[in-house]
Amino acid sequence: MRTATNLIKASLEVGRDFLRPPQMRVGEDTMKRATPLLVPIRSLGANHRDRIARHLLSLDQHDRYLRFGYLAQDEHIQRYVDGLDFERDEIFGIYNRKLDLIAMAHLAHAADKNHQACAEFGVSVLPTARGRGYGARLFERAAMHATNDGINLLFIHALSENAAMLKIARNAGAKVERDGTESEAYLHLPPATFDSQVTELIEEQVAQTDYRIKVQAKQFWSFLADVQEVRRNAIDAQNRSSP
Repeated sequence: MRTATNLIKASLEVGRDFLRPPQMRVGEDTMKRATPLLVPIRSLGANHRDRIARHLLSLDQHDRYLRFGYLAQDEHIQRYVDGLDFERDEIFGIYNRKLDLIAMAHLAHAADKNHQACAEFGVSVLPTARGRGYGARLFERAAMHATNDGINLLFIHALSENAAMLKIARNAGAKVERDGTESEAYLHLPPATFDSQVTELIEEQVAQTDYRIKVQAKQFWSFLADVQEVRRNAIDAQNRSSP
């Protein structure tokens, strides 16, 4: 388990270059080679519904097929997003510096009272953010929350061709059963502990802080860009009026 000290150190490493000018930041290729120890993953509420919709609608047909198990059209995705129950379920997300939702997971609790100790996990990652282990990190975060919420059995329903999702399940110790084109994974979760509860609390606080920093950084650089644009326009106007 990550200790509180390691979580704090990792959060500082993640946010090290948020306030650097965009041209001085680490490139995308370097980011893929060096994924930080801690990926800030925050819980999403109803106020993130529009960003969730943009994330899912940006997936191509193949990715939609893998995520939902069928060729989901825009109206199907919008209906899914509109029907998200943020009170019953948990939605987790990873934002980049531009506040684009680049990866998200849905931990859906069973609606049937006879299966309240069960939940289903689903995840999607944008193509530009793959290869960094975000899907696995989201699974770890969801599993920890499920454990702390009294869930003892986590399900993953995936197409058999969805190798990335099934690899995440197997690496977590889930039992995978294949039935033709579809597969079911079952993971028995351990009881909650004081450590698991504290770790989730710290990770959520780190993610919330990370998100606020990203918001402030985006606003700051947007403001600075506007100031520079006004300055350039003033200089251009002065040059045009000079004899």
